[in-house]
Amino acid sequence: MIEDGEEIPLLGGDVTEGLVRVGDTVRRPPGERAELVREVLLYLEKAGFEGAPRYLGIDSKGRQTLTYVEGEVAGRPRPPWIADEDRMLSVARLLRAYDDAIEPYGVPENLPAPIEPPGLPDLDDPPELVGHQDVTPENVVFREGRAYALIDFDLARPVSRAREFVNLMLWWAPLGADGDLDPELRGLDRPRRCRMLADAYGLSVADRARVLPLAIALNDRAWHTMKYRAETLGGGWQRMWTEGVGDQIRHRQTWLEQTADSLTTALLS
Repeated sequence: MIEDGEEIPLLGGDVTEGLVRVGDTVRRPPGERAELVREVLLYLEKAGFEGAPRYLGIDSKGRQTLTYVEGEVAGRPRPPWIADEDRMLSVARLLRAYDDAIEPYGVPENLPAPIEPPGLPDLDDPPELVGHQDVTPENVVFREGRAYALIDFDLARPVSRAREFVNLMLWWAPLGADGDLDPELRGLDRPRRCRMLADAYGLSVADRARVLPLAIALNDRAWHTMKYRAETLGGGWQRMWTEGVGDQIRHRQTWLEQTADSLTTALLS
């Protein structure tokens, strides 16, 4: 039986509300694909992958109970080290280790449909594994200056490695207009950092060639999906939309279209 205890609110996430720490555990409301998250975390434990929390079960309030991963997380305001290249590369290596560990799990079928507006065109991007798909600075735990664990698997879903890499680039290159980035992340050599991420992850040449068109398509879908989720789910989704995330996505679309050639050249050089 999972014991209850003093609850300490955990802050910093964009969407999940009611996240608390109880002793050495984290309690979180089940997300839209709670069963997949449970299966993925149990599989990772069985596979011996250390870079993720352990799934412990459901508590008396119906919340998922996970082990609490000690370490350092880049919340807001961002810490001075957020642009550090060694840390960035360690995130790429951790994500590659996760993708390699989860790939034998396979691509599950008959999953609940993602919450997104009807009529979005399908991507020509067959899934290869269950990707994390939310490798934000808030969702990477560091120890001694190195990415140690991924947390918050609520957006995990079947994707290609190229799509997984797009999410990595989005947050850690990062992708987008300087004016929409945190001050510590402005003025960076993004083509160089994308190439470094691709090398550290071990992205194939074929995926490097197609990752920017995929990023542009995914960014366009993100605007429609964020708007739809804000309108239908409210909560953190509505707050982010009200705070201007839709405008940021539009700005990033323009930036991606203007820089796609230079980014692809860097990835393939």
